[in-house]
Amino acid sequence: MNVFAAFRKLKTPQTSTPAAVGGGNPSLNPNYKPAPELHILANAKLLKLGMDLLAKKLTVAWNPRMRSTAGLAYPSTAQIVLNPRLLGFGAAEVERTLFHELAHLVAHHRCGRRRIAPHGPEWRKACQDLGLPNEARCHDLPLPRRKLARDFVYQCPHCETLLERVRAFRRPAACMMCCRKYASGHYDERFKLSRIRPKTGLPAH
Repeated sequence: MNVFAAFRKLKTPQTSTPAAVGGGNPSLNPNYKPAPELHILANAKLLKLGMDLLAKKLTVAWNPRMRSTAGLAYPSTAQIVLNPRLLGFGAAEVERTLFHELAHLVAHHRCGRRRIAPHGPEWRKACQDLGLPNEARCHDLPLPRRKLARDFVYQCPHCETLLERVRAFRRPAACMMCCRKYASGHYDERFKLSRIRPKTGLPAH
């Protein structure tokens, strides 16, 4: 169902939002534990790709409070946070998740301030360069998951595709597919999402 992205009316691109789900700055959380061995491994990959500047900024840490998320990448601060539960699945899974998140940083570093999709062609190219040619968007590890009710349902007035969300949009948002097709990827009021009542198709009041 998640075939939209929020095209918000912002004059400057968002740089504080991580590429994967989550938010905040890992370096500000005292609960996070440094991962020096993984940092060295990721740095070596970046240097091999000629990304010396990104390698200097990179930090890698463990977040003991992570549950269902395997890892997060923060392009604005060049930081990666991983779930310690990954250690129970072996070194190969830890390395794969590290490079999966590193690919987010590489993709954003290459594109600069240009807005890109979290798992779009730029990320897939970065995965290939890091040795993950067929990487999936999401992990399938048996990590504990929270069941979140998607009570907010939106619909595009043009293509009528639905978007289900756990939280309501705080700013005007438009259908990404229609904006890309008819507005060169820019926010367009013609495709502004409207909230509807779940399963009824009627506008919400």
